Amino acid sequence: MQTKTKKILFALYALVIVCMGAATIVEKYQGSDFVGSHIYGAWWFTLLWALLAATATLYYIKHRTRSWTGTALHLSFVIILVGAFITHISAERGTIHLRQGLPTDRYTVYDRDMNTHPATLPFSIRLDRFDVQYHAGTDAAQDYVSHFTLTDNGQTTHGKVSMNNIFSYGPMRIYQASYDTDGLGATLSTNSDPIGIPVTYAGYALLFVSLIGMLFDPRGAYRGLLRSQLLKKSALIVTLLFTLMPASTILAASTTDNVKAHYLPVSTAEKLGHLNILYNSRICPVQTVAIDFTKKLYGARSYKGLTAEQVFTGWIFWGEEWMDEPILKLKDGEMKQTLQLPDYVSANNFFNNDMGGYTIGPYIKEYYEGNHDKFHTQAASVDDKIQLLMDLRRGLLLKIFPNTVKANTTWYAPTESLPKTINAEHQRFIQTIFTLLYDEAEAENYKQMDEMIDKIQKYQTLNAGTSLPTAKQTEAERTYNSIPFATILFMVCLTMGVLTFFYTIVRLCRECRLEQNHDTRAGQRSPIDTLVTASSRVIMLVSLAALTYCQYLRWTISGTLPMSNGYETMLFVAWIVQVVALVFSLRFRILLTCGFLMSGFFLLVSHISQMDPQITHIMPVLNSPLLSIHVSIIMIGFALLSLPLINGITAIIVRMVNRNASTVTLALQQLSLLFLYPAMAALGIGIFVGAIWANVSWGEYWGWDPKEVWALITFMIYAVSLHPKTLPALRRPMVFHVFMIVAFLTIIMTYFGVNYVLGGMHSYA
Repeated sequence: MQTKTKKILFALYALVIVCMGAATIVEKYQGSDFVGSHIYGAWWFTLLWALLAATATLYYIKHRTRSWTGTALHLSFVIILVGAFITHISAERGTIHLRQGLPTDRYTVYDRDMNTHPATLPFSIRLDRFDVQYHAGTDAAQDYVSHFTLTDNGQTTHGKVSMNNIFSYGPMRIYQASYDTDGLGATLSTNSDPIGIPVTYAGYALLFVSLIGMLFDPRGAYRGLLRSQLLKKSALIVTLLFTLMPASTILAASTTDNVKAHYLPVSTAEKLGHLNILYNSRICPVQTVAIDFTKKLYGARSYKGLTAEQVFTGWIFWGEEWMDEPILKLKDGEMKQTLQLPDYVSANNFFNNDMGGYTIGPYIKEYYEGNHDKFHTQAASVDDKIQLLMDLRRGLLLKIFPNTVKANTTWYAPTESLPKTINAEHQRFIQTIFTLLYDEAEAENYKQMDEMIDKIQKYQTLNAGTSLPTAKQTEAERTYNSIPFATILFMVCLTMGVLTFFYTIVRLCRECRLEQNHDTRAGQRSPIDTLVTASSRVIMLVSLAALTYCQYLRWTISGTLPMSNGYETMLFVAWIVQVVALVFSLRFRILLTCGFLMSGFFLLVSHISQMDPQITHIMPVLNSPLLSIHVSIIMIGFALLSLPLINGITAIIVRMVNRNASTVTLALQQLSLLFLYPAMAALGIGIFVGAIWANVSWGEYWGWDPKEVWALITFMIYAVSLHPKTLPALRRPMVFHVFMIVAFLTIIMTYFGVNYVLGGMHSYA
């Protein structure tokens, strides 16, 4: 009977995971509404969860442990599922569309199948005013705010909702959802779930307590693991000394001799780079735009020995000459192969002067008509670069002239039509200063150019209002721009990781042979080992300090914690890995190798992937303290789960080299478990803190978004490894290590697969 129950439990558990994973793929092609009604909201999916909960409860009762945390943890999941079911059958959600000054008591409600029905509110509500608050001097929204008056039985209540700030009235909670394009209307979301939310939150509270308690319960498996003598012996691993490459070798040497177009001297170009500019809805130094511009075109921060500012200003003042420079980097692909293009081409390569046309124009038209094959996609990528060049040559990118009227600042380019609110003298300055700069550039009067740039700087200071970044922010951004942190650190960490990894394999195999031969040298540490370990630790400490400084600079520049996009979270994961590796390497020196490899991997991903390293204003919906808590805890979990991956790979290689290395593989299993328990605690808490944030922000703590689903799948799969009594095969070290390697694929899917393949509201890069 017990064996039959276990088989049913495993089958249901696997079926739930497969259904959720399949649903995320179906959603990509059929849409969220389809999977919402046919899978997540279907009766059979609810029944499947109910059967899983019932079977798991029955099995747990028969095999309950002495640990209170284990009982509390499993009970919390049951309570959460009960709360979710109550919400599913009893919660009432709807939307209210308001127009300014017009009261209404009508709204739209959604049934279980997400069909809409008109209904009557228990009160009347009138929109008094809707405001979009912007970051100073930009068109980047800082918040959306609806002010309204609520009337109930003759009594009026004034309310306000904005992103992450709700309004509660009785059992109904009201959220900011969207607004009308004319700014005179707003759509508010409503949620009434007086029973489901308290039950679900009670489950969350019990979950948090039990996950933390799991790490401290004297009767729990984790405390027993910490008392393991085998774990104490696993600190025999050492690392190899490596001399850091000079930073100068990282950047390829180049010369300006091959540049045929004119360009400004470094000092003048750098001076212009100090000016502020409106770019990507943020006020930043021109230097930032120049670096981004050069990287988009050439794939590097410099071009044949020229700085990014020299390239950028070269295009401004000598655009025709630069059209012949082979600065456009082409990725390997269908278009490059079909048209037989070199790796680097000039912009003029795509303009046929004899035919008078844009040679890839027909392909771009076909692309926007729906032909998105590899050839047309690459053509569109090249077209984006060409359009960037054209925008710069037309002066559209140069929004460097601010004008402040009644505390509202707008930034203009010299070629734009200027409003009458700008006085005639300032208009003449804006419209003529670049013409004068052109003349001085042609005459090579760089001293006069420097003086004119000083005048532009003074104009910005006098007319930018409060939109200019502080001196500290500007200094931080220029420092950040001058150091390619991710590039340098991934090279250092991966090089150290690879070298120490191979040395670790050799060292472990040697230790195994010595132990098998009962050699007295087994377990002894030579002076060179001590020196190597200390040197490796110093290198990682320097790497951590540099990465910390990088994060500090991004935080200073943006004013928010650097965890709002894929690039920043990759840096944060690398930072967490290095902190954990440094702290625990004092006892388990193999973690230096793990730390180098995994932090190097995450830094490499941030360096070469499609992630955007640009610093931008955070979206209003993300402007919540719960974001930082949610992301940081989740990333800590992911970072800790990366360490069992390295241990697993190490164990497999050692076993292949020495079939009798059972002691080493077992020690590595114990070391992996040491991090697996706190990783699962962090992952579980992080997931459900995110659910609380979602409920506070838009009234739905679980929306079955692909990122949410895959995070839950990751949690469920890794949880399997913490049940060796139920699955005795996981007690065998090699089975455990293989499972850890396979399980890590779910993290890759959660982070990268969702971001770049599946999409969803959590998709970011």
